[in-house]
Amino acid sequence: MQQYSGETLSCDLAILGGGLAGGLIALAMAARRPELSVMVFERGERLGGHHVWSFFASDVADADAQALVEPLVAARWDGYAVRFPGAERTLATPYRSATSARLDAAVRAALPAQRIVTGTDVAEAGPNHVVLADGRRIEAGGVIDARGASGLPHMAGGWQKFVGHTLRLCAPHGLARPVVMDATVAQLDGYRFVYCLPFSATEVFVEDTYYSDTPDLDLPVMRSRIADYAARAGWQVESIAYEETGVLPVIASGDFAAFWQSGGAIARAGTRAALCHPLTSYSIPDAVRFALYLTTLDNLSGEALSRTSHDWAARHWREGRFYRMLSRMLFGAAEGAERWRMLARFYTLPQALIERFYSGRSTPFDMVRVLAGRPPVPVGAAIASLAGAGRPLADLGAGRRLADLGGSRPLADLGVMS
Repeated sequence: MQQYSGETLSCDLAILGGGLAGGLIALAMAARRPELSVMVFERGERLGGHHVWSFFASDVADADAQALVEPLVAARWDGYAVRFPGAERTLATPYRSATSARLDAAVRAALPAQRIVTGTDVAEAGPNHVVLADGRRIEAGGVIDARGASGLPHMAGGWQKFVGHTLRLCAPHGLARPVVMDATVAQLDGYRFVYCLPFSATEVFVEDTYYSDTPDLDLPVMRSRIADYAARAGWQVESIAYEETGVLPVIASGDFAAFWQSGGAIARAGTRAALCHPLTSYSIPDAVRFALYLTTLDNLSGEALSRTSHDWAARHWREGRFYRMLSRMLFGAAEGAERWRMLARFYTLPQALIERFYSGRSTPFDMVRVLAGRPPVPVGAAIASLAGAGRPLADLGAGRRLADLGGSRPLADLGVMS
């Protein structure tokens, strides 16, 4: 790594992390606040890493949100399907997939090259400055940390983990639209489903996904399960063009005040601020909303950004209470092999309700509809999971701090989680 001795740069806004949240903030600022000098700092060589992010068109329904994500979209479909044992449904909600390659290209097109710094770590950061590992110092009007969640201290729950392959096939796969959940597969390691995105007639992205009590990824096993799924579908694989792996938090409970205090004084965005859907782990809707909101602020000083990001994240936390309750039910009330029943029942509900659910905007009536009727899990277990009685999350392996991904330290006190 080249070292810079005493070099100092300056900007109005420094964004730490060039992933989804940081990239969208940079794009929003370039489009709506071009008078500001914005810099992005990313430890990888490419912005966005190696990811496919998918979302429903209803998640970003207004014109400003659509314009912001449009450069990232690599594929679009008029609807999608879900499959469960004994049931299949096709919904007409348009579906979109964005890629990290398009995010990288869009941000590089929007910002001058000298304002994008890749391939170096952040050694130190405060509300108004950044020091890079190579010795450069940046004086900034404000700093916002969007480097993702290496952990979410003071929060508990489970994990959504996955391995995905883009398969190039010898013949057309026959899929007309994405299969967002195929839960007809063997239910292993929690709630398991396969996710399929048909990018072309002979190219399909297949992801083996689990709502699991543990964050462990057994890559050889999961790769073989993708191959088995393709074989059962009658697909002859010519090559694997791409692999993606991930472990995302499914937030069931937490102490928000302690979580925020532990992160210091710098403003935060994305999963660093717990700005994701507590149950689905979807992050695009929240990343888009927050990025656009930041462009409306008159004061972008480090101190003002810190207050703004706290207040925004605190409101998101309050509004997510219903989804965290469902996460507790999923992990605390249902044995792993039976969790699919909760999702199968959910997908019998009206399409508009499902759209509002994924965008994190469920109405009070929606919440009643989700919970009403014959429960798909035992009533006693469901009540126990909500009351904190019965089997604690720690016994299920889901009580570990999300900061300890891959570790083994249990969460000591679930009593403060709500």
